[in-house]
Amino acid sequence: MAKATGLTHNQQIVFDVLSHADRPQTAYEILGSELAHENGLKAPLTIYRALEALVDKALVHRIESLNAFIACDHEPHPEPAAFLICRNCRKTHETTMEACSGIFQATARQQLFTVEQVTIEMSGLCAECQAQARS
Repeated sequence: MAKATGLTHNQQIVFDVLSHADRPQTAYEILGSELAHENGLKAPLTIYRALEALVDKALVHRIESLNAFIACDHEPHPEPAAFLICRNCRKTHETTMEACSGIFQATARQQLFTVEQVTIEMSGLCAECQAQARS
């Protein structure tokens, strides 16, 4: 898990909610969490501002296909992040794509394109959901 230092109170609450969640959370799921409620976070805008700051600090990733957020499993890294997302239960596993980083950069250079972010999302079934489907 990435180390969270120098966060505001609201950012810390949102980071804690995401760190303890077993799957990506939408802003409204964060807002509805017990921890957010106990700490007086009541407005969606407050959650979105905290999420934006956490993404900027590379402590949280946005899962575009789910419109949800997940705490970063690794220390900040220059390699592209890849997510294995179960389409059934939404459990998500983060990994890095070190082997692909050079390919992405070379392709971008050929097109005179400056890469700002690479995120790969792979959808499928996790081992648990595959086992349930077989039984």
